[in-house]
Amino acid sequence: MTLDEIVVEEGVSGFMPVSERAKGGVLFVKLKAGDVVIAPKFDCLFRSLLDPLRVVEDPKKRGVSLYLLDLGGDISGNGLSKLFQTLAAAFAEAERDRIRERIGQVKADQKARGRYLGGGRPFGFQLGADGDLVPHEDEQKAIPQMRRLRAKGTSLRAISQAMQVNHDGVARVLRAAEI
Repeated sequence: MTLDEIVVEEGVSGFMPVSERAKGGVLFVKLKAGDVVIAPKFDCLFRSLLDPLRVVEDPKKRGVSLYLLDLGGDISGNGLSKLFQTLAAAFAEAERDRIRERIGQVKADQKARGRYLGGGRPFGFQLGADGDLVPHEDEQKAIPQMRRLRAKGTSLRAISQAMQVNHDGVARVLRAAEI
């Protein structure tokens, strides 16, 4: 047996079906009889109940084997391996759901505490040492000036140039003032 290719999909969640992944989808399409796919962990490859059942069945019909190191070998072999694969997929999907719940709980807690949740830093604030957004003195002073210019009918682009602030940043500041 020779190693033909190593496929690594960094930054891709096991939640995404293998067929929809940039490299995984291509890999499973080009497999032919006698090929063996080796993956380190079931839950890195699959995180939904239906995905492994779909993915494994077609290659199995084409004479392709799927070895998962954490499960000790070929999972495409027989009825018992299919049963185990179904159980493992159910646990992987449950873990995915638990991860989503935990992340949601953390974000809700952070939001309740007024913590910064990521994304673009809002104009007028900076990230404090403990993760809180704290006012940025110079930018806070610029916000009322932006509002005054806009009230006079000045265009967003003109305000952007006058204040030396990105056009989209000016628009976000003024939208936030409307809320």
